[in-house]
Amino acid sequence: MKVTVVGCSPAWPNPGGAHSGYLVQGSGSLLVDCGPGVLGRLRRGGLWPDVDGIAITHFHLDHWGDLVPWVWGASYLEGREQARPRPELRVPPNGRARLAHFGELLGFPDMFERIFVLSEYEPDLPFELAGFSVTASRVPHYDLDAYGFRVGDGTRTLAYSGDSAPSDALVEIARDADLFVCEGTLASSAHDGPTRGHLALDEAVDAFERSGAKRLLVTHRPAELPTDESLELAYDGMVCEL
Repeated sequence: MKVTVVGCSPAWPNPGGAHSGYLVQGSGSLLVDCGPGVLGRLRRGGLWPDVDGIAITHFHLDHWGDLVPWVWGASYLEGREQARPRPELRVPPNGRARLAHFGELLGFPDMFERIFVLSEYEPDLPFELAGFSVTASRVPHYDLDAYGFRVGDGTRTLAYSGDSAPSDALVEIARDADLFVCEGTLASSAHDGPTRGHLALDEAVDAFERSGAKRLLVTHRPAELPTDESLELAYDGMVCEL
């Protein structure tokens, strides 16, 4: 299993950076999240539109926004897109209706279903996508319906926090994983609101240590904030072999 960090910026892009997007490659190719800037990076690497599946953790713009230009590009490059199957797109519960609403605002209600094979995943129920087994589990992210993922190929396991406050659910998502890609957005827990939505570095490390995961990769970290040199920090274009 190969994991490429396509983009890893927080909700505001780091200088020259792309938002959340992680390409998992094995027998197929799976894109986990698709925030602004991700599509351009995939095009630069010659990887677009040759992605078998996409899974979205939640509907904050920095985790799904480049699905919109993906639709326009696939529509205007119709001949090339028709030469290969449409990518499967898995979204959170009620995501189909949400995308239809966005389509009404941005173009046409079925714009996403024209380009993707669209379906919703069910919490804690494994599904097959792009040659991987994926399990989405609910994590606390303010009042939004948000999920973390476990992605496995039968041999290796990637855990991904999405955006999450501290929780036992996050620890279980990362349980014994080979790689735990975990957000560390905050300077400290005091910088979050009364309803928690993100992690500080010490909280990400605590989740990692409690999970028994083998490797921690901190992501979604603002460039303005320091990161302890003992921690591995994601950067755009980084490749992890599992």
